[in-house]
Amino acid sequence: WSLLPTLAIQAVVGVLEYGAQKYAPENWRKVENARTRYYDAAMRHIHSWWLGEQIDVESGHHHLAHAICCLIFLLAVELEDQH
Repeated sequence: WSLLPTLAIQAVVGVLEYGAQKYAPENWRKVENARTRYYDAAMRHIHSWWLGEQIDVESGHHHLAHAICCLIFLLAVELEDQH
């Protein structure tokens, strides 16, 4: 755990808290077509960041933190499907 970059993790947790307030805690698990939707969302956030926009206008959180959340959700779905 000591290897995790604290500031980046805090930014990701901020996005998770935003999503939990906007929708509901663990609501990401209820999304239909999760693989496609979270891939698309991750790519939208990465693309926005690549074009020079650091902060998502709607949430006020960093685009890369949003993208990381999407990738974590994809990984969680993938790993849970394997079990």
